[in-house]
Amino acid sequence: MTARTPAVIGGLSTLDRFLPLWIGLAMGAGLLLGRTVPGLDAALEAVKIGEISLPIALGLLLMMYPVLAKVRYDRLDAVTADRRMLPASLVLNWVAGPALMFALAWALLPDLPEYRTGLIIVGLARCIAMVLIWNDLACGDREAAAVLVALNSIFQVVAFGALGWFYLQVLPGWLGLSQTALDVSMWDIAQYVLIFLGIPLIAGYLSRELGERTRGREWYESRFLPRIGPVALYGLLFTIVILFALQGETITSRPGDVARIALPLLAYFFLMFGGSFLAGRMIGLGYERTTTLAFTAAGNNFELAIAVAVGVFGVTSGQALAGVVGPLIEVPVLVALVYVSLWGRRLFRGKETVHA
Repeated sequence: MTARTPAVIGGLSTLDRFLPLWIGLAMGAGLLLGRTVPGLDAALEAVKIGEISLPIALGLLLMMYPVLAKVRYDRLDAVTADRRMLPASLVLNWVAGPALMFALAWALLPDLPEYRTGLIIVGLARCIAMVLIWNDLACGDREAAAVLVALNSIFQVVAFGALGWFYLQVLPGWLGLSQTALDVSMWDIAQYVLIFLGIPLIAGYLSRELGERTRGREWYESRFLPRIGPVALYGLLFTIVILFALQGETITSRPGDVARIALPLLAYFFLMFGGSFLAGRMIGLGYERTTTLAFTAAGNNFELAIAVAVGVFGVTSGQALAGVVGPLIEVPVLVALVYVSLWGRRLFRGKETVHA
């Protein structure tokens, strides 16, 4: 992304400033293509990585690489030494987030077990991809985002299956509610983490190492990064078009179900972001790390959630539809929260730091 004055929205580039418009157009274009082009969904699904369409995988890799190339990896030790942010992130992501989604799903979808299960799976899939875009747009701490995303990835591999068992079988049993089995292996989760985080992370690290070694940091940050920066947003828009093209018919043919699924999702994103933002302020974090804490807690890994729902319950299942509706709601809401975050920067005057 291009250089901008962090505190002033008017200083954003044209691409950044009108991002909600571009995202709206991308979503509309995807839905229209999915409804009007015969056989498009079959063509896009013809080549897959696991249960994820190859075009979506390519879009995600393009989206994540420029952001990870911006990270100053020699500063990561300052992030890992932060004894306030890391524990707060773990609690928000792996205790508060899944519990909140479980509560909202049962409270608002008591009569729709398939959608309820799908939303609980979304709540278990902590964000490792698009959060880097939202964090960067809101001028969060890039190094902290990289650390928290890596931490989420490790916990995702280890804890996803166990948490799925707990929230879909054990806890409902304790509460006298209906139970659902979730059969997913650690390798199923690990392969998505390795593909969607490992590849762009290695590419970003090598870009900085080789670029600074051969041309220097000044050239790398003032010449190279501005050239590749817009690729992240182009990758985001491409991913959105493909995603909604694949699911356009499902979404537009069941508007009532989409609306029911959207309600707990809307509540979840606003409550998680607002609560995490206030938590960061209360424990004494500056604006940049508070913003990173809030976005990493509020975002979800929709790629993983959709893949698990499709793999376990089938592509036409209600669980899969709930996973698909996730980004339909998450993308515009978290874009809006970028602007809310920038507005909230005034709460941190005198405490903020500025990253390059």
